[in-house]
Amino acid sequence: MHICNINQARGHLPRRIAATVAVVLAFSFLNISVAQNYPDRPVRLVVGLAPGGGVDFIARTLGPKLSDGWSQPVVVENRPGANGIIGTEYVAKSKPDGLTVLIVNSAHAINPGFYRKLPYNTQADLDAVTLLAQYPFLLIVHPALPARTVKELIAVAKARPGQLVYGSSGNGSAPHLGIEIFKSMANVNILHVPYTGAGPAITNIVSGELQLMLLNLAPVKGLLQTGRLRALAIASPARSSGLPDVPTATESGLPGFNVVGWYGMLLPAGVLQAVRAKLHADVVRALRSEDIKQRWSSENTEPVGNTPDQFSAFLKSETAKFSGVINRIGIKAD
Repeated sequence: MHICNINQARGHLPRRIAATVAVVLAFSFLNISVAQNYPDRPVRLVVGLAPGGGVDFIARTLGPKLSDGWSQPVVVENRPGANGIIGTEYVAKSKPDGLTVLIVNSAHAINPGFYRKLPYNTQADLDAVTLLAQYPFLLIVHPALPARTVKELIAVAKARPGQLVYGSSGNGSAPHLGIEIFKSMANVNILHVPYTGAGPAITNIVSGELQLMLLNLAPVKGLLQTGRLRALAIASPARSSGLPDVPTATESGLPGFNVVGWYGMLLPAGVLQAVRAKLHADVVRALRSEDIKQRWSSENTEPVGNTPDQFSAFLKSETAKFSGVINRIGIKAD
């Protein structure tokens, strides 16, 4: 009886394996079919910030390229509030069908350290698609400051501890935390004045009320060309094509000072892998187009288009970097 049962089990085993293989193959074919037809409905690019800013520009220039390739509408949906948190929560809790996509900037990596509690888990509730683009920050000073290099700026700051003042677009912004990284690396004491946006801060550094800032090139390029502001260094590993004569921080004697602005794309966790791969491939194709390159380069922004794994690792690195600075200087959102 025992031998008979064993033989019967042996007879059933191949059938069970065949059934399992059939289920796996059917599921794989279903995924492939879904991906091939993706998207079969309009896609929403959710921006967690108000219209008119950098994230909005990226979404509204990328959207038409994707729409052309898909023959489906791509709608940019602004859901501003709480430094991008409201829009991010909306996407994190959306149906994982690949039709609701999140476009973020560096604030996404700052928020986990800056806010005491988020209504979503940054790692578990969102899946990386790609780093869309990067742009360099410039270390800029008022021309009255007797510093034409990073080394000279550090020397002036050490000679005048607590007397130099820098501005930023607000507490917890990338330019704020970037200068705090600079202060720590250079071992200098410089005072911080936060503003409600970069515009007022730029006005005050031009007038001489501030001595230095970390800024994107786009809003100050004309001021640099006319000599009303001076760029000392690029806070990124490579020089900027927009200012090829300005050295990097590493070339200027401050190796490792790397603070870049960036834009990325995320999905709600749980989207089919084949769908995410199709979205990634179509987005990267759009980023390689000449019109995207030209439109974004006019804003000193360079398309990237790396892999989901690479972007995920980048997000973890950026989050850890900014959280470390936030904890060291002891700030939190009000």
